[in-house]
This record gives sequence, structure tokens and C-alpha cells, in this order.
Amino acid sequence: MSPLWGGRFAGQTDPLMARFNASLPFDWRLWDADITGSVAWATAIWRAGLLTEDERDQIIRGLEAVRDEIAADPAAAFVDAADEDIHSFIERRLTERIGAVAGKLHTGRSRNDQVATDLRLWLRGQVAELDQALAALIRAATDRAEAEIDVLMPGYTHLQPAQPIRWSHWLLSHAWAWQRDRARLADLLPHVNVLPLGSGALAGCPFSIDRAALAADLGCAAVSPNSLDAVSDRDFVAEFLFWATLLGVHLSRWAEDLILWSSREFGFVTLADAYSTGSSLMPQKKNPDSLELLRGKAGRLHGDLVGLLTTLKGLPSAYDKDLQEDKEPLFDAVDTLALTLPVARGALETLTIRPDRMEAALGDELLATDLADALVRRGVPFRQSHHLVGQVVQRAEALGCALRDVPLAALQAISPHFDAEMAAVWDFERSVEQRAATGGAARPAVQAQIAALRGLLAQ
Repeated sequence: MSPLWGGRFAGQTDPLMARFNASLPFDWRLWDADITGSVAWATAIWRAGLLTEDERDQIIRGLEAVRDEIAADPAAAFVDAADEDIHSFIERRLTERIGAVAGKLHTGRSRNDQVATDLRLWLRGQVAELDQALAALIRAATDRAEAEIDVLMPGYTHLQPAQPIRWSHWLLSHAWAWQRDRARLADLLPHVNVLPLGSGALAGCPFSIDRAALAADLGCAAVSPNSLDAVSDRDFVAEFLFWATLLGVHLSRWAEDLILWSSREFGFVTLADAYSTGSSLMPQKKNPDSLELLRGKAGRLHGDLVGLLTTLKGLPSAYDKDLQEDKEPLFDAVDTLALTLPVARGALETLTIRPDRMEAALGDELLATDLADALVRRGVPFRQSHHLVGQVVQRAEALGCALRDVPLAALQAISPHFDAEMAAVWDFERSVEQRAATGGAARPAVQAQIAALRGLLAQ
């Protein structure tokens, strides 16, 4: 088929240039959105008196037939197609079905506003699917947090043992990050769900198109207010890629903890065989490759974002062919997350925890702050109590014993505020249960987090 723009040209396009220029190898996936937008456009130009009712019906029936044809086997539909892009493909197939009347469909429409509309309609559907996958991951974390609420483990800062926490509290710390990602995705949707169609190439449509009715037909929440901006706006793609990148970072941090904790040195968790792989050389190896790939995909998503922003940064007004480069990073990010989120959920749901190893890692040093707090309750200023407990830690190291085994006489030599009743401090459950303020690691606080997340998931 001749290109849609071929009338002005006497010479032939170099075959290498044709390959370089073509986007059908990747924008084919916009086929359903392109047909949906074209059906609505046929109705819009009929309303404007540019089509007869019979022409409108012919075009819509033809488009739906093309939709059915592609839907029957999308993988095969485009294999031998030599069309420049998905818009050319759809128009060619429509023309082959209904004849010359198909040529009226493009009245008042440019590929500039057409592709901007297709991309928004396509992404709108992907947002809904990704939201469901992310909600499923949050639900899996919440379910485990509720079922394993009694398990205690060391909490870390600077990767050093810090204070005892519940395993559930750690799980929920990531679930809350994912919930923020889910909220950001919802905030993004209104920026995606805007109608550019009817903007023409850049200056607007010369015919009396009712764009508000067109937006309603396509389920768009708003109409783009400026035609020049509408055809060049890819903010929504950049915003989505930032969202995807941040979600990737959150998944990577979660995966990193589990990679460490699955090592022999920690032994807190065991990854299921279904989400592990082996070594081609070392038969004993069981590698947490699902988690390592989750960590690696964060870099890929970051690259998608940086690539698009670099493309956008120097573009002049209106549509430029550089904007064809918006699709591959977007498609890549969506594909990456569509696979990443279910894998993350599966790895989490099938993970085995080792409460005995977690408990064995609970050392008295994790209760040093509790000892300082006990002094605070006796009226000692915290800065002073912090210093005094630091001296106790030094004394325990000098004696080669645990903090709880420092003799009372040695404690009282450091401060008379220490007495025998402070032995109650050396209880990990007690320590955790004292953190009962909102957001803390105590059982009631964790249960409140679980209830809050379930409420958000139910919305």
C-alpha cells in the first residue's frame, strides 16, 4: 500500500529508510485502541454532517470486522504486513473491505492526534490491569502479615542489628510503599484519560466536531484544551514511566532484603523451588534468581524513563517524528511490570520463613534502647541515659558477656539508677509490645495496619 502521505513525492523511499521510519513492528499493539478511536471518529464526523448515515454504518461495520479479524489471531495478523504503522494497516484493511468510502474516515483527522489518542486509550487499559496486579501483591503481603504476626526478628539500620520487630511489620513496610505506588497510579489516570482527537495536525479541526460528545463516546474525562499541545504532549507517558521506575525501586529494595535473608549467613527465609534456579557448574546451588531479576528490572525501568526524557528535552513545538520513540519504552515498561508483579507475588506467597533462625539472631544489643528508655522512666534525661547505656555496652564487651549478664554491681558502678528490676528489660516480646503508637511494631499497631490496608484494597 502507498504511504498515506505519498501524493507529494515523485521518488521512491529508500528501503532502508522505510525500515527506519516504520513503527508497525512495535505499534501494532495499538490496533484495538486505533479501531476504537476510529469508530468514535466516524460517529463524530457523521454528527458534523461529513458522512451520511449509510457511510457511517459502512465504516463502523468495516472497522468492527477488521477488529474481529485481528482479534482472532493477533500474533499472525501483522506478520507479513508492509504498512508503515498501525494506522496505515487499519486503513488499508478497511479499504479492502468496504472500498473508497473508507477514505472518508480520515476527514479532519491527522495521524498526530490519532496516535496521541491511541496511546492514551491503550495506556488507560494497562493502568487498570497493573492496578489489579499491584493490589494482588499488597493483598499477599497483608495476608502473610496477619498469619505470621507472632514471628519476631531483628530490625536493621545500616544493615546492622538495631531493634526487635515483627516479621509482619517488615512485610507491611513494603506493602505500604506499594500502596503509595497504587495511589500514585490512580492519581496518574486523569492525566492519561484526556482526549486529543479533534486537534488535527496542530491547529485544530476545521469542521464542527463536537469534541465533548467524542470524549464521552470514548470514556475520556476531559478534552485537551490546546491543539498544539495535544499532539506533542507526552507528559502522561513520562509520568507513567516515573511511576513504573519508582515501583521498580520499591520492588528492588524488597527483593534485596529477601536475597540477603535467604543466604546461609542469615537463613531467615527459603525461596520456593518454583521461584529459584540452579547453577550450570555447582550442583548444590539454589539461586534466588526471581528476586535478583526483580532487582535488575529496576534498572531497566529507570532506563526507559531516562531515554524518553532525553528524547523530549529538546523538541520544538507540535509533533516531531522523535515522538515515535515514546512507544517502545512505554511498551517495555508495561511488559516488564506485567511479568514482574505476578512473579513478585508468587515468590512472596510461596516463601518459607524460618522463625527459629530469626529468633536466634535476636541479641541483647537490640534491647540497648529499651535499657535507656527504662532509665528515662526513672527521670534520667535521654541524652544522659544514652551515654550510660553506651558505657554498659562497653563493659559487656570488656567482660565478654551479653548485656543481660553484666553484674548488677558493675551496672551500679556506672550509675545508681540501675537496679535489679531492670532485668525485665531483657524480653524481646515486651520490647516490641512497647512500640504500640500508631505505625509501630506492637501487635495492636500491626493489626491496625492490616485493617487499614484491607480497607484500601476494598475501595
